[in-house]
Amino acid sequence: MSRAFIFPGQGAQAIGMGRALAEAYPAAQAVFDEVDAALGEKLSALIWEGDAETLTLTENAQPALMATSMAALRALEVEGIQVGSASFVAGHSLGEYSALTAAGALSIADAARLLRTRGLAMQQAVPVGEGAMAALLGLDLAAAREVAEAAAAPGEVCAAANDNDPGQVVISGSKAAVERAVELAKEKGAKRALMLPVSAPFHCALMAPAAEVMAEALAGVEIKAPSVPLVANVRAAAVTDPAEIRALLVEQVTGSVRWRESVEYMVAQGVTEFWEIGAGKALSGMVRRIHRAAAVQAVGTPEDVAKVLEAASA
Repeated sequence: MSRAFIFPGQGAQAIGMGRALAEAYPAAQAVFDEVDAALGEKLSALIWEGDAETLTLTENAQPALMATSMAALRALEVEGIQVGSASFVAGHSLGEYSALTAAGALSIADAARLLRTRGLAMQQAVPVGEGAMAALLGLDLAAAREVAEAAAAPGEVCAAANDNDPGQVVISGSKAAVERAVELAKEKGAKRALMLPVSAPFHCALMAPAAEVMAEALAGVEIKAPSVPLVANVRAAAVTDPAEIRALLVEQVTGSVRWRESVEYMVAQGVTEFWEIGAGKALSGMVRRIHRAAAVQAVGTPEDVAKVLEAASA
């Protein structure tokens, strides 16, 4: 049975995530300690005891979610399940950094610092209130692109940012254009079209200033060949070359997250089970909607670890 390890993106964060893992596994606690040291602050205190609004800030949520994913992976490793047991790793947006860290391409410290930089750069790329994102439910990618194109006035940006699953596409861009797209999507037969509570328009051309910041930040960091191939967001195919990975991480800031195609690619390569490593179960739901026959398991608590161990030994 071929397996993929997949890593969640922004939106999965919750106060208390990873704490039970840290209490049960010293190796998981060590991940949070390493992230705290890399950032020069107690991010773990914010994750476990802070307020949700502060944790949701992009600059905090991104390294926090990576830390939680790596804590879950370390717990699995203690129990004898290595990342090498997976055929592929993949992550949704910031989850791509978690996937690369899991596969040994990035160190935990470098990933934490890169994600702090990425979060700040994405937040600062567009003045608050000028950009927006919206989820279009019940429209496929082609229909969502049509809506986005029709909604954008001259000089505005509106594009498909996340192709999440067959019935969910997220669009991103200039606030007025995204608002128009929401109304157009309803006219086009979308089941629902709703503005998302995000602070910036991620994964569209408006993020170009953040892409420049990340190009500079990534140039100063060692990226090794991952021990397991990465299915890259913007390519929806496997990559292992460090130089290519570096370039794709920059492209990813303005590029679309091709999650549906990424899962379809892994299924076509023989993957039959997907383990979502870290906080939440959002990706598990997406995978089920993309490929109903896939076996899906979320691994974010000691109970989840016990469950996969039980299944593995059955």
